[in-house]
Amino acid sequence: MPISNGLFFSTDREIQNLKPQEKRYSVKDKLNNGLFIEVWDSGTKSWHYRYSLNGKQERLVIGRYPDLSLKAARQIRDESASLVAKGISPKQNKNKVTSVLFSDYGERYLNEVIKKERKNPYNMILCLNNDIYPMIGNIALDQINVDDVRRVVWRKKDQGYDAAANQVRGLLKRMFDYAMTLGLVPFNPVLSIPTRHIYKAVPRERYLKTDEIRKFYTTLLNSRIYRPRKLGLLLSLLTLVRKSELLRAKWEHIDFEQRLWLIPETKADSATGHSREMVVYMSDQVIEIFKELKTIAGDEPYVFVGRKSGTHISHNAFNTAQKSALSLTNIPDFTVHDLRRTASTHLNEQGFNSDAIETCLNHTMRGVRGVYNKAKYEKERTEMMRKWSDYIFSVIHEPNLIFFNEARSNKVG
Repeated sequence: MPISNGLFFSTDREIQNLKPQEKRYSVKDKLNNGLFIEVWDSGTKSWHYRYSLNGKQERLVIGRYPDLSLKAARQIRDESASLVAKGISPKQNKNKVTSVLFSDYGERYLNEVIKKERKNPYNMILCLNNDIYPMIGNIALDQINVDDVRRVVWRKKDQGYDAAANQVRGLLKRMFDYAMTLGLVPFNPVLSIPTRHIYKAVPRERYLKTDEIRKFYTTLLNSRIYRPRKLGLLLSLLTLVRKSELLRAKWEHIDFEQRLWLIPETKADSATGHSREMVVYMSDQVIEIFKELKTIAGDEPYVFVGRKSGTHISHNAFNTAQKSALSLTNIPDFTVHDLRRTASTHLNEQGFNSDAIETCLNHTMRGVRGVYNKAKYEKERTEMMRKWSDYIFSVIHEPNLIFFNEARSNKVG
């Protein structure tokens, strides 16, 4: 048995400062909740939870430190204490867990949680299939450890997608939280990987200046990139919509007569978790682009047709097209999402109503403005989208789109 030296800990720093001695010893949590940490002569530190059940003392081995942080260990202790209060032995309950492959559990989580909480689970399914299942899908759920989770998250991070890596971590954390409530795992290994180690949100400021807009789009439109991808990237700049909204656009939501594009579900509001409906007021140029895309799509339901009938293009299709065109220029790197910031920046510089711009971006206005300002700015947005399209096509001297210039010339004449 380890020697108890009467010491207590209350912070991670205090645990880090615990030094090995000749004999193994234990230190109690200052909360006096049965949680303690053992320090071995080798320097290894392990978490344990002592409790009394039916008049007998039992001890549950929780995990190693620092793989399992103080916060995570306390959470496991609290969950174990709940079992004890019900007369259930956490130690025996842990041994009774029936192994299930992570991919099988993932499908259960998808049906029981994601599909009930989200109207459109597309992004979550994409994350599971592309980023998680290939790495740990064939591992038993209760055998997945911190290193396995780190491997999944860091694969995305090493690809240069820190924000996406953080989203992968978030999904894994929620999945293991749910698995714990089902009694499928004894603890959540994701808690040992803090968000701050993966991603630190830094507001992006990148936007395309006028000469960069001209150079990129003339290069893009003159390239051999599949034409719908070209037009999609142009629509992204002209309409200010998100990439996900663009690639999922359906013909049933586009009204040429009313000059409206309805987006029934947009990115969920961070505060409420609910999607917001959005309306795009289409300029002459946008309408002509959609008409050309309609001739390509035919009877398909989606504007941007995927490889299989009835599907839309992949999540990375526009990214690939944008990077291919960018590689043909000397323009500094930017992302498809930066096109929204590009439009917003130029429209603000040109003196348009900032609230109308925010509405076009489908941003939620906070505070008093968000509560009282319910106007849709229909007239302002319609006029702004018309002038924005005119401006962009005055910048892009592209012969392939000369019919827009001809249409404008006819109006002037």
